[in-house]
Amino acid sequence: MKARFSVCGLKRVLTPSFCAIALCFASAGSFGQDRPDDGAQNNALENEITPELDRAVTEGLAWLASQQNQDGSFNGGTRYGRHVGITALVCLSFMADGHMPGRGGYGEVISRGLDFIISNVAETGLLAADTSHGPMYGHGFAALFLGEVYGMTAGGPDVAQAERLYEALVKAVRLIVQTQNADGGWRYNPVPYDADISVTICQIMALRSARNAGIEVPKQTIDKAVEYVRRCQNVDGGFKYQLTSGGSAWPRSAAGVASLYYAGIYEDQAIDLGLGYLMQRAQPGRNTRQGAHYYYGHYYAVQTMYLAGGEYWAEWWPAIREELLRLRVSDGYWDDQHAGSSYGTAMALIILQMPKRYLPIFQK
Repeated sequence: MKARFSVCGLKRVLTPSFCAIALCFASAGSFGQDRPDDGAQNNALENEITPELDRAVTEGLAWLASQQNQDGSFNGGTRYGRHVGITALVCLSFMADGHMPGRGGYGEVISRGLDFIISNVAETGLLAADTSHGPMYGHGFAALFLGEVYGMTAGGPDVAQAERLYEALVKAVRLIVQTQNADGGWRYNPVPYDADISVTICQIMALRSARNAGIEVPKQTIDKAVEYVRRCQNVDGGFKYQLTSGGSAWPRSAAGVASLYYAGIYEDQAIDLGLGYLMQRAQPGRNTRQGAHYYYGHYYAVQTMYLAGGEYWAEWWPAIREELLRLRVSDGYWDDQHAGSSYGTAMALIILQMPKRYLPIFQK
C-alpha cells in the first residue's frame, strides 16, 4: 500500500545561503484573511475515493509517463508542441498522487519536467518554450508548479537545483507583478495593456502558491486583481470574459469564483452568486457534452466546490467523478480536442485526485 503523508505536516528547511536571500511575505493583504473551516479540506465525504477511481488514476499516470519527451517536456497535441504550461500540469497530476521530484515512482518524471521548465525561463522571467502565442497562460501554470515544488520541498536536497528553482520562481513572480494592467488583470502577452478573467486567474493561483512558499507578493497586486475579478461578474452570478464585453459562461465563471478563494476571500456575496450560477449551469451529470474548455472549466469548478465544502462538495464531487470515469478513453487517457491528450489527462487526474489533499494550493 502506498504511504500517504500530510502536506500540512511537511517542514521546509533552507540552507544558510537561502536564509540570507529568501524573500519574506511582507504584507498579508487579501491572502491573510480569516479562514473558516467549512471547506472539504477537513470534512471528507464517505467513499470519496472508489476502487474504479484508483484504477483510472493508476492507468492514467502510467499513460502520461509514457508521453514525456526526452527533454522532460510534454506536448500540447499538434497545436502547441513542447509547452511549459502543459508540462507543469502533467507534473502537478503526479504530485497530486504524492510523488515529488526525485522521490516516488514518478519522481524522475517530475524532475525532468522541472528541469525543462527551469531551462526555459527568460531573463525577463517569462516561462515559455516552443509556443509563443499567449505565453502568459503557460507562464501562470508553470509558475504555479514551481511554487508548489519549492513550497513542498524547499528545492530538494540538490542545492544547485534548489537555487535555480528559487531564482526561476522569483523571476516568474516579478514578471507577473510587473505586467499587471491598470485594471488589475493580465492578458495573453506579458505587457500591461489588456486583461481577461481567464489569464488573470492563472496568475492569481501562481501568486498564491508563491506566497505560500515564502516569496514576496505585494498587497497592492492582489487587491487590484480582486477588484478586477469583482468587476467581471455579471448580475446572474457568472463572469464575463473582459470588463468591456462578454456574457456569462460556466468555465470562466468557475475560474472567477476560484480566483476569489485563492485571493483569500472565503465569505462574500460574489462567491455565493457564483456558486449558485455554477450549480445551475455546469453541474456534472446533467450535461455530459464536452464543449469548449470542458477540462479547463471542471479543473476550476472542482476546486471551487472543494473550497466551498458542505452540500456543494457533497453534490458535486460524486457527479464529476463518475462523469470523468465515463469519458475516459479505453487506453486509459482523456482527450482534449484543443490542447491534446496529455493536457486532457493531466486535468482529469488533478480533478480526480482532489480528495487525496496533497497539493497545498488546494487548501484554505
